Amino acid sequence: MQHGSFSRMLAHAMGRIAPRSFFPHGTSAPEGGPFRPKLLAVLKNGYSAAEFGKDAIAGLTVGVVAMPLAMAFAIASGVDPVQCLYTAIIAGLVIALLGGSRYQISGPTGAFVVIIYGIVYRHGYDGLVLTTLIAGCLLALGGLFRLGSIIKFIPYPVTTGFTAGIALIIFSQQMGDFFGLPIENAPPEFFSKWVVYLEAIQDLSPVTLGVAGSTLVVMLLIRRFAPKVPAPVAGVIFGGLIVWLFNLPVDTIASKYGAIPSTLPSFHWPEISIERIQMLFPDAVTIALLAGIESLLTCVVADSMTGDKHYSNMELVAQGAGNIASSLFGGIPATGAIARTATNISSGARTPVSAIIHSLTVLAFVLWLSPLTSAIPLASLAAVMVIIAWGMLETKAIKAILHGPKSDWSVMLLTFVLTLVVDLTVAVYVGVILASLLFMRRMSVMTSVHEVECQDGDCEELPLEQPSLPEGVHLFSINGPFFFGMVDRFQNALAGTQSSVRVYVLNMRDVPTIDATGIHVLEAFLAHRSEGYKVVLAAVPAPTRRILRRMGLLRSLGEDNVCHSLEMALARAAELARSR
Repeated sequence: MQHGSFSRMLAHAMGRIAPRSFFPHGTSAPEGGPFRPKLLAVLKNGYSAAEFGKDAIAGLTVGVVAMPLAMAFAIASGVDPVQCLYTAIIAGLVIALLGGSRYQISGPTGAFVVIIYGIVYRHGYDGLVLTTLIAGCLLALGGLFRLGSIIKFIPYPVTTGFTAGIALIIFSQQMGDFFGLPIENAPPEFFSKWVVYLEAIQDLSPVTLGVAGSTLVVMLLIRRFAPKVPAPVAGVIFGGLIVWLFNLPVDTIASKYGAIPSTLPSFHWPEISIERIQMLFPDAVTIALLAGIESLLTCVVADSMTGDKHYSNMELVAQGAGNIASSLFGGIPATGAIARTATNISSGARTPVSAIIHSLTVLAFVLWLSPLTSAIPLASLAAVMVIIAWGMLETKAIKAILHGPKSDWSVMLLTFVLTLVVDLTVAVYVGVILASLLFMRRMSVMTSVHEVECQDGDCEELPLEQPSLPEGVHLFSINGPFFFGMVDRFQNALAGTQSSVRVYVLNMRDVPTIDATGIHVLEAFLAHRSEGYKVVLAAVPAPTRRILRRMGLLRSLGEDNVCHSLEMALARAAELARSR
């Protein structure tokens, strides 16, 4: 998500999240592909030295790119830089070994910055460890239960709204280091943070601001005139050289957080209790949801760039395993990274081996080059995050939604405001719920129930051989899903009929499905047949007919009164009307 367009790519990815993979003997693959790591699938066909050479170059390149990004995410999230480096190493390696994508690079991303900062502020790092552990378990279960197509159920306005909110929060979180403000622990709340900034603005450091500003300018120039050069890497190197050459009084990673230890991550089991799980579970669900969305989205983007097909359910299992491992070895939440994956592809990657080499490259930096990484100025990393925040803020997508239906832009704005004012967890939940309610309202409006009336012998909806309705027969046409959102319309339509009705014919040709509420309403309608009328169903589609049979409604109605066509239903209705 860092430099890419999350919401634009999401729109591009809709409907492509669960491709079908080849299965022998003409059978269809389960949705989301088989439960098999992509690494095994590609290595089974042979792996040449030439492919390894391309993977090595791509892995080294993306590993170098990942270094400044990981440390920038760590500082923005309120954790130590080494913890994000451990995430890139541990989670990146596990997901590369088990993942369902051929090209994806996983690690810490900007999507988690806001929620991680809040968790660490409220519960400390140990609380984040348990939250990540729970989220990893949820992701793995989601893959095992074949929820790999979950991305298409997240409304586009919701993702656009919370992405814009995250971008603005990330931007605001960098202002302390960007201006060199003497603030130790800024509050996580958006407006409270800006109050603290304004109170300390008179103590800003011109030297720090100069380093941050020059780093920002260098990255913008690199992106404009040399787009193949990793702008974050160039910007961080430039800022570090300026501070070192002129011995500038600017905070670095080592001066504020201590030198990055040249050691491997160690195992750490968090304190677990029912009370802590209940307290952290909502945040864990949000992390799992965001990790699932972004990882599957990254897979789809990689597929569109290469023509490959990922295994979405296996990818969720791998993301779960990677997050569990990351939480137990000193890391933070991880997911697929769109910008690093695109860099991996453009650098010539051929297999998941490149993602493995990426993790080993970061490990090499930690073990042997930690003095260099410890000297990186915080002002330069703040400038990197400002660029990332701008990349996440999709102005074109926002403008497009604002010109769309009121229901869409209202959901987007509500999600955006809640992300800023409350928190990301509430914003995502409320946004999805509101979008679902508005969708159900839209569906209920699209569904219609009307009585077919004949005037002067003209009945357009009747078969040609049926010029008029039999005496005492009333025909109603239902168009759309028969679900809880339209039952009142059904009841109102039938309430206005005459008391002389002998037979009701319900034309259900355009009813693709029916839910339990619709079944209940039909049962209540049938229960009043003692009042003297009969009911015949016409042209019931096969899926709807199966539901009616399973729910016992066909048995109550009588199989003879469920006809395959409107012609047969009218003939049956005429027979019932004459028999009375």
